[in-house]
Amino acid sequence: MRDYVFHLLFVWYPYICLTVFLLGSLIRFDREQYTWRASSSQLLRKRQLRWGSNLFHVGILFLLLGHAVGLLTPTSLYTLVITVEQKQLIAVAAGGIAGVVCFAGLTMLLHRRLFDERIRRTSSVMDIAILALLWLQLCLGLATLPSSLAHSDGSVMLVLSHWAQGIVTLNPVDAATLQGLAWPYLTHLVLGMTLFLVFPFSRLVHIWSAPVWYLGRRGYQVVRTRRPLSARQSLPADRQPAE
Repeated sequence: MRDYVFHLLFVWYPYICLTVFLLGSLIRFDREQYTWRASSSQLLRKRQLRWGSNLFHVGILFLLLGHAVGLLTPTSLYTLVITVEQKQLIAVAAGGIAGVVCFAGLTMLLHRRLFDERIRRTSSVMDIAILALLWLQLCLGLATLPSSLAHSDGSVMLVLSHWAQGIVTLNPVDAATLQGLAWPYLTHLVLGMTLFLVFPFSRLVHIWSAPVWYLGRRGYQVVRTRRPLSARQSLPADRQPAE
């Protein structure tokens, strides 16, 4: 029974979450991009928002980048530069700092949502649920730091990276290799995958609205002239602006 549960959670469940994440994001971006709203609470209360939002975004972006690079970089590649033990120490130090920064910012944002009556009334259930899930995920991530320091040889990190790389390359490892990990690691993995699962149904899809599309924009934007009528009448016929 234990083998079956681990196989379900760490072999099948990742692909379910990734499929919903990719297809759901694509459908919402294609069909509902012009209907979703930011639903910002800035007009209701600015206190805590600036610090909370900045700390949260700086921390979460660093954590996402660190997790992607740390888990998906092949061992044979980064060991050309550093050892596994050194990578483990860097991951714990950098991840710990970014995690604390993100935790502080997210706690401020969650506090505003829960304890300001006006903001709580204008917040959807999904808004609060996403913040609560992210906050719990950060707590679990920070809870793994003492165990990571105890395994300074990087053995746990290798197990996690091989699992993540197997999922991405469609060659999943045997889920039994994860059974020796402590419960904070396992819960952290499951909750992290669940965040990908609920991503398309929340305001997190605003990530895809980042204005990076303008970088590939071709041509010039044609606008109507603001020249006074008298000035336009003085122009030759072949140079008259189109109405």
